[in-house]
Amino acid sequence: MPGKNPVADSSPRIWTIPPGVSFVDALADGLLQRTGRDRLALHDMLVLLPTRRACRALTEAFLRQTDGEALLLPRLMPLGEAGEDDGIGADEGLPDADPVSLPPAVPEMQRLLLLARLIARERLKTGDGDPVSPGNAVRLARDLAGLLDQIHTEGLSFEGLAGLVPADYADHWQITLDFLKVLTAGWPDVLEVLGCIDPAARRDALIRGRIRDWTKSTPGFPVFAAGSTGSIPATAELLVAIAGFSSGGVILPGLDTGLSADASAALEPTHPQFGMAALLRRMDLSPDQVPVWSNSLVPSAPPARARLVAEALAPATGTAPVRFDDAAEALTNIRLIECPGQVEEAGVIALALRRALETPGKTAALVTPDRNLARRVAAELNRWDIEIDDSAGRPLAQTPPGLFLRLAAAAFAEDCAPLPLLSLLKHPLAAAGLPSGRFRANVRQLEIAVLRGPRPAPGLAGIAAALSNTPELEGWFMALKDRARHFAEIMRGQDPVPARDILAAHLDFAEALAATDAETGAARLWAGDAGEAAADFVASLSEAEGFDPIVPADYPDFLEALLAGQTVRPRFGTHPRLNIWGLLEARLQNADLVCLGGLNEGSWPGDPGADPWMSRPMREEFGLPPHERRIGLSAHDFAQAFCAREVLLTRAHKVDGGPTVPSRWLLMLETRLRAGYEEKEVAPDLKGGDVGDDLAGWQLGVDRPEKIEPGAPPAPRPPVAARPRRLSVTTIETWRRDPYSIFARYILGLRPLDEIDADPGAAERGTIIHGALDTFLRRTADGLPENPLAMLIEIGEEAFGRDLARPGVKAFWWPRFLRIAEWFVAEERACRADRRRVWTEIEGRLEFAAPGGSFTLTAHADRVDLLTDGTLAIIDYKTGAKPTNEAIRFGFAPQLPLEAAIAAAGGFEGVPPTPVSALEFWKLSGGREAGKREPVREDIPELAQMARDGLARLVARFDDPETPYFARPDGRWASRFPEYDHLARVAEWADSDGDGE
Repeated sequence: MPGKNPVADSSPRIWTIPPGVSFVDALADGLLQRTGRDRLALHDMLVLLPTRRACRALTEAFLRQTDGEALLLPRLMPLGEAGEDDGIGADEGLPDADPVSLPPAVPEMQRLLLLARLIARERLKTGDGDPVSPGNAVRLARDLAGLLDQIHTEGLSFEGLAGLVPADYADHWQITLDFLKVLTAGWPDVLEVLGCIDPAARRDALIRGRIRDWTKSTPGFPVFAAGSTGSIPATAELLVAIAGFSSGGVILPGLDTGLSADASAALEPTHPQFGMAALLRRMDLSPDQVPVWSNSLVPSAPPARARLVAEALAPATGTAPVRFDDAAEALTNIRLIECPGQVEEAGVIALALRRALETPGKTAALVTPDRNLARRVAAELNRWDIEIDDSAGRPLAQTPPGLFLRLAAAAFAEDCAPLPLLSLLKHPLAAAGLPSGRFRANVRQLEIAVLRGPRPAPGLAGIAAALSNTPELEGWFMALKDRARHFAEIMRGQDPVPARDILAAHLDFAEALAATDAETGAARLWAGDAGEAAADFVASLSEAEGFDPIVPADYPDFLEALLAGQTVRPRFGTHPRLNIWGLLEARLQNADLVCLGGLNEGSWPGDPGADPWMSRPMREEFGLPPHERRIGLSAHDFAQAFCAREVLLTRAHKVDGGPTVPSRWLLMLETRLRAGYEEKEVAPDLKGGDVGDDLAGWQLGVDRPEKIEPGAPPAPRPPVAARPRRLSVTTIETWRRDPYSIFARYILGLRPLDEIDADPGAAERGTIIHGALDTFLRRTADGLPENPLAMLIEIGEEAFGRDLARPGVKAFWWPRFLRIAEWFVAEERACRADRRRVWTEIEGRLEFAAPGGSFTLTAHADRVDLLTDGTLAIIDYKTGAKPTNEAIRFGFAPQLPLEAAIAAAGGFEGVPPTPVSALEFWKLSGGREAGKREPVREDIPELAQMARDGLARLVARFDDPETPYFARPDGRWASRFPEYDHLARVAEWADSDGDGE
């Protein structure tokens, strides 16, 4: 009860809980001891902890200490700690404080948008470069909000900004300070109009107000502040005040009580004890005067462990190194594993956590500041259906509803280009009022019918026009188009629109697209932890005011910038014995096995990065704390976690393909272990521990099969009735080189899919150029015009059509076509005197008897010329590589010889049976050599007869039902453009002793 002190406690007013002890469990046990295990007396206490998560952890610790029996908990309040985002919020305050007397804190989304508006207007006003995009304005606003919080947290004034740039500084620093007038001039006026203050300013005002009240009148109930190191000045003042109360006190985490007053005064900001030593000096205390919270506390790690880390992280003294005699004891249950990359590191950690579950009741945790590593470990654990509790949560932008909203915005900002549109329609939430399975089937048909290959006309209307010949899809797509009509109209606009209007249309469309035949879109989109977080986000964005209208094309980036930093934390369903903790959370808890992951410089300790607003001397002059203070906090967190019962240290030699440097904490530990040893002696090593000796090997083998045996080449033998009786001359080449491709295409009926939104490939470019030359020759059959090159270029523009708008086509293939056109016109002028007539793009066929029945050979010749001597010349345009003479002679490139056989038999439409005297390839590259005529230097009639006889033998061979369709029967003549190797699983047998036959 207020005004009553139920416990007469003569203990010191400040204590510490040593490393290696679960802080919250020890705190709960000590508080229960101070009440004589009276579970009703706890209610009179007030316990201040760094964060809300720490309050939840202490609640769970009380349940563990009492075996789940009922009790009245003390009042638990979060204070907020440096680097955390969950301290005192707008509606919180210390007990008995008067939050009503303070203006409310400006909502974070509102603050972000208002700061972004000031930034955008400041940039426009100064005319400094291009206008800031809305997305970049939000990103700058987030950085600016961080600076605001630092200034309020350190109790500084904006008045000190004006004189920070001496004359000898670079000009850009003055430009930066001029930009910061957004804070000194514009922002206070905005807050005054809103009647709000910054959250950090309100938090500090509440704390300092409570300090003033408690200084005037000591609270009549015990007040304990636990787990905080006083990194925030206002918090430090509060801790000093609480330490002076007659009841209650301060409990510090992991204080090194072996430090004397002189030693603690000499500590640098990077030392793990620096912050707490500074706090104790304000109380006229030294670390060696602080008692342990409870004499019954027994650290889980041997005392030598804490001594090792304390000596390793201590400043260099310049004296001769002394051997650490207790290395064996200190390194018991410790092991360092260095992995080639982060994938392997995540696998090792996941295996260690998984193995911990084999011991009943054993707990394990990963402690890392590296969020990518944490997500990788969580993903690895999913292979065993283990959901791990990650205290940092998942980024909202990467959850299903967050990604769905992002995809919807991106698809319509790009005018429904095929790739972003398909990404949206294939999202699991997309259904558009249909059963999900039926909707996905329609999307697959739409993809194949329209969205693969060259891009259709822009927008939903262009796709609908392309579906005009597909009535079974057209009605479905028109219904989808109606659902998106309003959002599509807004996103096509070029004029600025209020962001709230775009968001409203966006959400209406997202809910309409998410609906199924049995469930509303809102019920599906906003369901679950991620859905609720997304709903909170869009609600805060809808309610926030102040940002200027934006061009719709900027909306996706604007949304991405606002989503950054939004996280989702699961409320249930995670494993009770496994956790991923951030550094501050790990400081207050313990586990039987602690994995310290990502031990590289830049990760642990984190890279402070370049301050976008002030240089280091400017920060110091202004009064902001040095970056080294965070390094000291990180060092303290490392020292705490290093003293767990079992410790697995991990790092990766490479991260994202780049080499890494070991964390300074590892290097300091290894240096301390080697100190005092001669070169010939073997010094203790972190890698020589006994934790996880086999984990690295397990990780390498977890996805490795016991043995690798090459597969057998496929040898399908379909019945003769199923085998093709009609093939083209170009397909005969494929048949000779890769019979399996014939089996897959003509017997199984499989066709390779085009790429999505593909630029014209080699085949398409060849078709375009062939078409242009065909049109030119038909139009000039009666003679060349006065300017034939201009005519051919005009025809080429028609043939390329919309593809000319593509940057790759315009930059590379159109200039090549111009050079081809110039060369082709020159050749036409030179050779027209030697020919009587020309046929282009002409069809031909040849039938002959075979054991399995009549077989038909077809051809589509690029060009057949009737020469003045009465013979024919067959020409093949090649925009790519031409076959070698050897391949032609041996029958592996039989196209032109077979066309000669068809011509000799009168198989081409409108061409009488005529001997062929020439076969030519016209190589149309458009490069340095724009074109080149390359004749086949063989006896043409003999070559044609050989090709016809060879084809007859090939057909007869495959008319035998025992003849298989091998893949790559002859490796030397393997197909140049294989399309079915993945189906034939060539990679499984191509390197074996078998040759495919």
